[in-house]
Amino acid sequence: MVTATNVDATAVNTIGWLSAADWTIVVPVYQRQYRWDIGGCEQLLADIRAVADLDDRHMHFIGSILSSASGDGEGAELVLIDGQQRTTTLMLLVAALHHTVRETDPELADQLQRVLVHSHDASRTKLRPHRAWAGVFERVVLDLPLAPGEHRDSRFDDNYAFFRSQIRAEEAPRIWRGLQKLEHVAITLGAGANAQQIFESLNSTGEPLRDHELIHNYVLMGLTHAEQREVEGEFWQPIETDTGDAIADFWRQYLVMRTGREVAVVGGRGVYDAFRHEFPRLEFADLIAHAAEWRALARVYRVLLRPQEAPDAEIAGHLGHLSTFGSTMYPLAMRAYRDHETGELSRERLIETLEMIQTLLMRRSVVGIGTQRLVARLCRAREAGWDTLVAAISRITPSDERIAVALKYTELPHARYALGRIAGVDPAGLELEHVFPLAPGDGWTGDGARTWASYSEDEQNSHRALAQTIGNLTLLEEGLAIAAFDRSFPEKRELYARSAVGITADLADVAAWGTAAVAERSRRLTDRFVRVWRRPGGPAIDDDGLTPILDAVRRRGWPAGWHREWSYVEYCGEHWEVSDVKYLFNRVFKRLWADAREAVVSYSARRGGPVYTAQSWNGQWDRLDDQHSLYMGWDSSYMLSAVQGVLEEAGLAPEVFVKYSYIGEAM
Repeated sequence: MVTATNVDATAVNTIGWLSAADWTIVVPVYQRQYRWDIGGCEQLLADIRAVADLDDRHMHFIGSILSSASGDGEGAELVLIDGQQRTTTLMLLVAALHHTVRETDPELADQLQRVLVHSHDASRTKLRPHRAWAGVFERVVLDLPLAPGEHRDSRFDDNYAFFRSQIRAEEAPRIWRGLQKLEHVAITLGAGANAQQIFESLNSTGEPLRDHELIHNYVLMGLTHAEQREVEGEFWQPIETDTGDAIADFWRQYLVMRTGREVAVVGGRGVYDAFRHEFPRLEFADLIAHAAEWRALARVYRVLLRPQEAPDAEIAGHLGHLSTFGSTMYPLAMRAYRDHETGELSRERLIETLEMIQTLLMRRSVVGIGTQRLVARLCRAREAGWDTLVAAISRITPSDERIAVALKYTELPHARYALGRIAGVDPAGLELEHVFPLAPGDGWTGDGARTWASYSEDEQNSHRALAQTIGNLTLLEEGLAIAAFDRSFPEKRELYARSAVGITADLADVAAWGTAAVAERSRRLTDRFVRVWRRPGGPAIDDDGLTPILDAVRRRGWPAGWHREWSYVEYCGEHWEVSDVKYLFNRVFKRLWADAREAVVSYSARRGGPVYTAQSWNGQWDRLDDQHSLYMGWDSSYMLSAVQGVLEEAGLAPEVFVKYSYIGEAM
């Protein structure tokens, strides 16, 4: 057999690999800074716990670690070319475990120490990061005191603190068992190997797997070949067939529907990560049950994409109308349609749901309010019952008064759809007609007497300002529209009279066309508009500028501007001048410690923090009372997640809102 001379690749036990050798693992100066956040640490710890509970046949593969060796004896070094992020995180986890058990389990502590430090010098860590932050890493791993003027605000501190908070002394053997079941491929380069070329080959060859491909692999991995064939043929292939090119969107919207939380798609594997969080383990029997639901919802998604395939013509029409606004509300529509299929939702309630969604989207579009990040809160409301859903939609649907003002002065969005529904006609085959043209010629006239050229500048500007409003727009058959193009209004009246569209034929009875006529028609069509898109529920609340706390955006790390992310926070009817997540985290936990202590204790016990009876490691703490402290050394994402979680635990999440600042909106 021919072997390679410059590359040695061996599958090894990761902890054994770290423990056995006494070299120094060096992070070269060209490597990027350590970037793992608490979310990544949480997933790693979950994987370790999962494999710890399996029998000895099951191991957990963490990928490959690429390095080159240099030196001999005590000066031997292993230079990390690829794998420093995973290696550093594992060292932080081992350090947290070591510091947890060093007083209670000396034997385990000794095994852990062999992973962390040199056998001949316990003051030297085996891993040596870039010299700019090596001192910080060593302080954390060796549990050294802070130097004068130094602060605990590094990723090393944050992630170490997370591991300390999550590992209880009694769970230490379980975590150690899981750590010992980690494996990787150790790739060591010889003197003649091209490190950059090999690094690029490992990291850049081929297209990275997309979210839905990662989900596919995750679902099938670990099954027998026969089980894989069954799941692939019975479930996955039908899902792919029904969703087609929209399969990635299907999985994102399915997860929003199921969890009632927004799913991030920017910056990596957000959908896949959300899927794994929702389905941390998939035994075959459970998988079959879930897959049957996925397949059924994929069929529903196909109907959302192709409304004409719906067997009920009226429902098909409403689904077609919904598509005007894109797919933003598909999670809610998908759940409602599936419930109708299973008999849990009547036909009338399904149609009412689709009507309310259209009303919400159309009215918010008219007044210029965004329609993003709404659907998750509505999915949550739906799970609480019909009345809660109606109230939730009503709360964020602009009032008739706001609609009247907006329609009078601003451009009509989705104009063909809007005019078609107002007129009660299918806009297919009809053209959008501007009664007063967008670019009139000098000879254009609205009354047959005065021409456009004789209008004053103010008169011309007032006409142009109304050109795209509902009062100046109508629908016209294609042949008539061609004939009417650029004609003066008196000539158009004869063409309008021949139209089968009622709101267009009515224009033939108007004597002259000008700003007064546009305003009068706007008023009449607005009356019809608010009847077609009738606002559900009770009195308008108009809180469209506020975002429910559960829909607040989690930011990774501490992005620029985080300390001015919000203008204020509305907490259970109180107005709080709170502009950043760290202050909100502190204030919410202190408030709930006074008002709903049981919820804080329950949440903290389940999540392993952030409230502790002892300040067990050095860091940023705030005292709640003589026996309890709140740890403050988390990153932004963890803090917001904790705020959301504890408010849910206390039943107060629906009553807490944030108002984003212009900085927060831009972040």
